[in-house]
Amino acid sequence: MTKAVLGIIGGSGLYDLPGLQNVREERIESPWGLPSAALRIGDIDGLPIVFMSRHDKGHRLSPSDINYRANIDVMKRAGVTDLISLSACGSFKEELPPGTFVLVDQFVDRTFGRASSFFGTGCVAHVSMAHPVSPRLRMRIAEAADAEGISAVRDGTYVCMEGPQFSTLAESLTYKNLGYSVIGMTNLPEAKLAREAELCYATVAMVTDYDCWHPDHDAVTVQDIIRVLMANADKAAKLVARLAKDFPREHEPCPIGSDRALDTAIITAPEARDPELLKKLDAVAGRVLNG
Repeated sequence: MTKAVLGIIGGSGLYDLPGLQNVREERIESPWGLPSAALRIGDIDGLPIVFMSRHDKGHRLSPSDINYRANIDVMKRAGVTDLISLSACGSFKEELPPGTFVLVDQFVDRTFGRASSFFGTGCVAHVSMAHPVSPRLRMRIAEAADAEGISAVRDGTYVCMEGPQFSTLAESLTYKNLGYSVIGMTNLPEAKLAREAELCYATVAMVTDYDCWHPDHDAVTVQDIIRVLMANADKAAKLVARLAKDFPREHEPCPIGSDRALDTAIITAPEARDPELLKKLDAVAGRVLNG
């Protein structure tokens, strides 16, 4: 069995993880460039935890400027087996008001211009994204939320826009009419890269606003969002603490195979593979490339 190591990526308003004990800060080098921030490595209730601030302290990085490949790569190098994204988002549903946590089970990608794969010329791979979230990990988060009395909806579709601007009204109404639940700017290509790195991935989408479709809340402002962010951050810390308390100490195999996503994904013949790219893939794909 593999030891469970829980990775936490903190989004807007989450630049540290309260309750993390025995903390050491570590900068792990990645062949994919600079990650968002140093890793904060410690434990909660004896469970190893690796925390990263997605935007860095002071919210230095725009969603479009984050090096998602480096972030996932260093999480993998740090031994993370299960990765949770804590992310601020806007809501498309009246029944998902600010303060609600949505445990997303589907994604729609509307980003552009972001590097979305570790693979490419010299080593091509196609992983399944039909079910982008690890269901067992999502259910463990739901159980922790219930135990702490935190309002959490157990499914929903997250549409990821490029940003950094907020939606136009036409975009917002389109996504609402398509039945999507929430909108954010960061969980893609993060979820795709986590799958390529064979990490079990789940998102806690923390609603801060109604985007701009709502006639009574039609102007999304940073000031309004920050007020809700602070309350959400407190609840997120409680959620993670409870999750860590109840989390199995040995990694549970993912029922949909997130942790073995590369078993049948690499299509490039061994003799056609680029040695330089293979070096960069040592952490992400070493299990299958060196096996």
